[in-house]
Amino acid sequence: MKHPLLKAPQNDRLPVFLLFLTLTLLTMFALNVTGRSLITEAAPAGIISYEFAGDVTTASAIIQSWDATAQIFAGFNLGLDYLYLVLYATTIAMAILWLSDGLTKSRLIAVVALALAWGQWLAAGLDAIENLALLVMLVEQPAEPWPQIAWWGAVIKFSLVIAGLIYAVAAFVARIVARAKR
Repeated sequence: MKHPLLKAPQNDRLPVFLLFLTLTLLTMFALNVTGRSLITEAAPAGIISYEFAGDVTTASAIIQSWDATAQIFAGFNLGLDYLYLVLYATTIAMAILWLSDGLTKSRLIAVVALALAWGQWLAAGLDAIENLALLVMLVEQPAEPWPQIAWWGAVIKFSLVIAGLIYAVAAFVARIVARAKR
């Protein structure tokens, strides 16, 4: 199954990638600025600690470590993350498809690139479910199964994103090497 981003003409892929990269980085900056208040002893990695809480006790301890302002910032971050997940997933998927295009004639590499590009959008879907679980716990109180849903969503999401980034970097290096050989 073809990826919808492949419908962009080859000449337009770099500008589209750069647009999405810029929007992704701007949104990431906003998340980092508002996320600073979420770093506590119970949540040394801020919202990421909350994503990986994994159980009711840990999730409760993290929420309790945030004052009212920090809890508002947590809710804001989770809301803004719904925009961010679309941006990062599309940026990484575009990078994978753009960088792998014409790199090799290998069918296996083309299939891996396509799977990883779709995987970024799967990661975004899991991120959305994870955010829902985190918001439910923030608004109500941590209860089963929300911490586990958030944990599994985060584990699979980060695995897919890291795999996509590794592929994109490898494809970028391969393109540089191929150009140097010419």
